[in-house]
Amino acid sequence: MQFDIKKIVRPNIEKLKPYASAKDEYTGEARIFLDANENSLGSPLTKWYNRYPDPYQKAIKEKLAFIKKVSAAQIFLGNGSDEIIDLLFRAFCEPGKDNIIICPPTYPMYEVNANINNIGIKLAPLLADFQLNVAHIEQLVDDNTKIIWICSPNNPTGNSLDRIDIETVLNHFNGLVVVDEAYINFSKQKSFVQSLEDYPNLVVLQTLSKAWGLAGLRVGMCFANEAIVGYLNKVKAPYNISMVAQELVLKALEEVGQVNDMIQHLVEMRIALAEVIASMPLVEKVYPSDTNFLLVKIPKATELYKFLCSKGIIVRDRSGLPNCEDTVRLTVGNEQENTELVDAMAEWIEKTMIP
Repeated sequence: MQFDIKKIVRPNIEKLKPYASAKDEYTGEARIFLDANENSLGSPLTKWYNRYPDPYQKAIKEKLAFIKKVSAAQIFLGNGSDEIIDLLFRAFCEPGKDNIIICPPTYPMYEVNANINNIGIKLAPLLADFQLNVAHIEQLVDDNTKIIWICSPNNPTGNSLDRIDIETVLNHFNGLVVVDEAYINFSKQKSFVQSLEDYPNLVVLQTLSKAWGLAGLRVGMCFANEAIVGYLNKVKAPYNISMVAQELVLKALEEVGQVNDMIQHLVEMRIALAEVIASMPLVEKVYPSDTNFLLVKIPKATELYKFLCSKGIIVRDRSGLPNCEDTVRLTVGNEQENTELVDAMAEWIEKTMIP
């Protein structure tokens, strides 16, 4: 199907003249900065942060372009992926008119941001095996459907969605298909980032919060064609990534080897933790995971959740989500944390089994 970004973007965003800083208005080297009303005397810190950061994070994008093997012009950075999710709504969905499709159980911020922006929500629940119901998705699409949100590997179920199903959606939908790959580093599945040239309607989200261990810096990544990135740059706040975050991210991106080692270790611990929990009495199922967490089905899951909280161990009760009745989601911790989790679960199970 023929994709035309001009038919997707909101008319007011197409006409929008974005905020321009002095950094947008001059080229070349500058010696004296008297344009932004910054404090010219510095900061009350050992290192000064009195200047505004690069609004387009060019150094980070160049480094990411090399790592991800894409063009820097195909990268947008947000204050976490959550900002990018919100910006996609603001750029492409007309409030009170347009709608989106989500596939629950899935990451809840798609629905939250749709409600904030007054965008209609259509539900295409995952099948019993937590795979896409492609036929249902196609039935839900109408002339005002702008975005289909797909999370793979999926949160909270942990599994990767079938690549052929995602490609089918991409090939048969004239709007944006957002593939959220927050957990892709833990999966053996191939990222869709390398498919940008094949699908002009594809948007891929990734994050530095999970495998990279930089959740506190709030830096999310978006990979898309240059036109989509251009619209996101139009609607974003001028300086959405702080100078401190940019500096630390640049340092972290030099440590790809260390990150790969952490990923391998987390995956090994995930496999070991899954085996231990699956062998425990009462546990009905530990769902297959391509992430750094496990979804566990166990009777009275909400009671288990409350018991773990009483022990100072915080997990997520996912029992209220579609097809997730009596489940808890457990992040893979370090060795000590995993041991304490298993011991606490064993204690609760023993108490629960006593007549």
